Amino acid sequence: MIRPEDLLRPTPAGLYCPPGDFYVDPNRPVDRAVVTHGHSDHARSGHGAVLATAQTLAIMAERYGEDFTRLRQPVAYGEAASHNGVEIRLVPAGHVLGSAQAVVTYQGLTMVVSGDYKRRRDPTCAPFEPVPCHVFISEATFGLPVFTHPPDAEEVGRLVQSLGQFPDRAHLVGAYALGKAQRVIRLLREAGWERPIYVHGALERLNRLYQSEGVDLGPILPATGLKAGALGGEVAVAPPSAIQDRWARRFADPVTAFASGWMLVKARAKQRGVELPLVISDHADWPELIQTFEEVRPEELWITHGREEGLLRWAEINGVKARALRLVGYEDEDEETGGKVGPDQGSQGSESHDRF
Repeated sequence: MIRPEDLLRPTPAGLYCPPGDFYVDPNRPVDRAVVTHGHSDHARSGHGAVLATAQTLAIMAERYGEDFTRLRQPVAYGEAASHNGVEIRLVPAGHVLGSAQAVVTYQGLTMVVSGDYKRRRDPTCAPFEPVPCHVFISEATFGLPVFTHPPDAEEVGRLVQSLGQFPDRAHLVGAYALGKAQRVIRLLREAGWERPIYVHGALERLNRLYQSEGVDLGPILPATGLKAGALGGEVAVAPPSAIQDRWARRFADPVTAFASGWMLVKARAKQRGVELPLVISDHADWPELIQTFEEVRPEELWITHGREEGLLRWAEINGVKARALRLVGYEDEDEETGGKVGPDQGSQGSESHDRF
């Protein structure tokens, strides 16, 4: 069996597979990329070829245009692809629509690049699937014991309760455009909210994509062209930045809400001026991270980004070999720091190929 470092290794462009000559979630344009999901800190434009789920490819085309790559290779969950003898299999990550873990196998060694993931039920995407492996590569966005997120239904219940308490006030929910917004809408539907939900224009195209993939969002209306003081007693969902600018001022005495795992930190909610913090995360919290490691039982744990110190300490106590990769360029999408990477930012890898 080869060493893990010979199958996947950190580079300035991201995780690189030398025998397969491809990158996983590279942070700049490369010849061949395996992309775990459509958030902009993992899915960049300008690659020569992209292997991903069909849903992730559709999301990338929606966000970056149809020419975001020269060649797309859609792979269904559980389907195996290979390049230079390296097998690549995608399994659900439970993060957003189309999100996947990349299971990379070569010469008897299996490594799982989990991307971003969560363990709790999400009505808008396939649930996380644990895969036993030699090396598990995990995020650590909420990698501290203090991060134990409450049930989603309880948080959405607080929103519904506020709508009942303040029937004359508009309720504006900040939620990231890909994944979080659609999840909040579906959770509201499951909580019994049947009235139209109004959405910021930035969400409309991704909402349509989700609906085309069979995610029923119910009646959706645009939150544009409305008179001042509108939407009393109604719900509007918008990108987090929108609920803090002039767009929000047109509505009736708005209650500002923000759906994010970071709303567990009261200082963050106060800093953003959020009246109704909703602790709803698309990342695994501390108990879910530990649950995952105990189910996967890797010989080695690699941590890509986030609060790595807590997980390194957990691994030390539990006799698991661990290392922090300290990859750069990956941010929490709730902070809206990701962006499109243009082809002028360079490419790394071997000579260009138009096939994966």
